[in-house]
Amino acid sequence: MTAEEFSLRCYCYLDRMQPQYAAFVGTVTQGDLPTEGMAALYIEMSPGNEVFRTVDIAVKATEARPGAQIVEREFGMFEVHSHNQAAVIESGRIVLERLGLKIEDRIRPKVASVQLITNIDPYQAQLLNRFRRGSMLVPGQTLLVVECFPAAYINYACNEAEKKSSISIVHVSSVGRFGRMWLSGTESDAQTARDASIRALEDLEGIESEF
Repeated sequence: MTAEEFSLRCYCYLDRMQPQYAAFVGTVTQGDLPTEGMAALYIEMSPGNEVFRTVDIAVKATEARPGAQIVEREFGMFEVHSHNQAAVIESGRIVLERLGLKIEDRIRPKVASVQLITNIDPYQAQLLNRFRRGSMLVPGQTLLVVECFPAAYINYACNEAEKKSSISIVHVSSVGRFGRMWLSGTESDAQTARDASIRALEDLEGIESEF
């Protein structure tokens, strides 16, 4: 497959996985379990089946270990991580080299929607708690919901939000066309997390693309 036929939907590097984010990933991953402080790399692509070839390239390149390898209806996504930042970066470099691509060939992330809901109602909190894999959403807290495109970038946004705020991670969904995260805390913390996540996504460069 040529570079023209391959779409690098997401390429995002997490320099240091934050405590909550790493713990959350551990509840949903089916591969090697990450821990706080590890570096991680998320790559999303189209066609989806290309993920099998790219994971093979990544894990053979360095000591970085795969935490996720997912193919859904339209796209494929994988994640590798290690305490050695250089190993993660090198895995990504070799993948891009073998594909004939550069980081700049990735799709630039876009924020699709942002919602800040104060004083969350007990009944809505219960509904959200039914599917969450992170912290419990407590009635009366402020709920932050951020949606971005392509989906895998939401992992980067969530990790950056935790760096800058005392927020609780309720749930993160990074598979499909759009990625979403649900964070909770005080109104002030939610606003700080909102600003940090949006800024992180907007600072990434890439090819402009429609939703």
